[in-house]
Amino acid sequence: MSCALVCRNKGSPLVQRVGDLGWQLHWKLTNTHISLVILWIFEEKNVHAEGDVSSKKELFVHRRYPVYIAFFLIAFCGIFTGCRQEGKKESSSKYPEKTFQVKGKVVSTDATHVTLDHEDVPGFMEAMTMPYKLKDPGIVGELHPGDRITATIHVQQDAAGFRDPQLDNIVIVAQARPDYKPAAQYHVPQVGDVVPDFRMLNQSAKTIHLGQFHGKVLVATFIYTRCPLADYCPRMSQNFAEIDQQLAGDDALYKKTHLLSISFDPSYDTPAVLRTYGEAYAGKHAKEAFEHWDFAAPSEKELPQVAQFFGVGITPGENQTLNHSLSTVVIGKDGKIAAWFPTNEWKPEEVVAVIKKAAAE
Repeated sequence: MSCALVCRNKGSPLVQRVGDLGWQLHWKLTNTHISLVILWIFEEKNVHAEGDVSSKKELFVHRRYPVYIAFFLIAFCGIFTGCRQEGKKESSSKYPEKTFQVKGKVVSTDATHVTLDHEDVPGFMEAMTMPYKLKDPGIVGELHPGDRITATIHVQQDAAGFRDPQLDNIVIVAQARPDYKPAAQYHVPQVGDVVPDFRMLNQSAKTIHLGQFHGKVLVATFIYTRCPLADYCPRMSQNFAEIDQQLAGDDALYKKTHLLSISFDPSYDTPAVLRTYGEAYAGKHAKEAFEHWDFAAPSEKELPQVAQFFGVGITPGENQTLNHSLSTVVIGKDGKIAAWFPTNEWKPEEVVAVIKKAAAE
């Protein structure tokens, strides 16, 4: 009789042996050096060879079969359950990591981030100014505004795209001049930060200010209507449309929240332009397109302060385009930041979960 069993643990096979006189299975788990030996010798063979078979001996042999079978099945199931559990561990591993090389100029730093005005990163993103988390925050003391650096961007990739970008292997290729002064000091939004009462003009040519939404959970993102990159402003607006639709399914929650899309191109994004743009998104789900969702722009004078506070880097591009970073923020009923999403990798349901938590506080 023969038996062949194969099980893989972290890519290593279990080795098996089969005995001729019965089942002699020897499993050796090569990674952990664990061995399990199950011996089942057919007593009948030896008994018949002796030519003396007693009813008591034969009865004993027959009765012991179920015991061996039960022991064998328990061991068999235990081994394969372990393999299945190991397989689950492998399937729950982190998202695959990718790396990209980046060159740029340090704009600002804080304890855990560096805001970088960087060149195009092929396969990842176009040139823009945006904050990056430092893989090793201990290096932040060596970085100063104006320093030119090269670095490696580490990102995880899933079906939705890239997530959690971090900088590592930072090399300062040119230090800033001693008299260098950055054009802007960017603030990295932190949970608990009090949001200033910025004013802006909305799609109805009415002045609104952030303080008027105290008592509600305000969700704000930054866009400009001429943005040609589908994964940037259009994606933010589509995500907000989905958030608006999800919130509309709960009347009580809907009344406790408000959405705000802020343009950083006020010279072009006039109230009329914002209304036309907004209707393409807010009008899909709301009975009154702008009852729950405003599209607004600060004045040219106040724009730098708004952009700096929310960590939005903006630099002129070609053909009237703007190179920019992304910033989406959830502001609690108390006017303080509850969460900040600095990339385009977040999903509407993630933000809705934060909104629900903030609304319940």
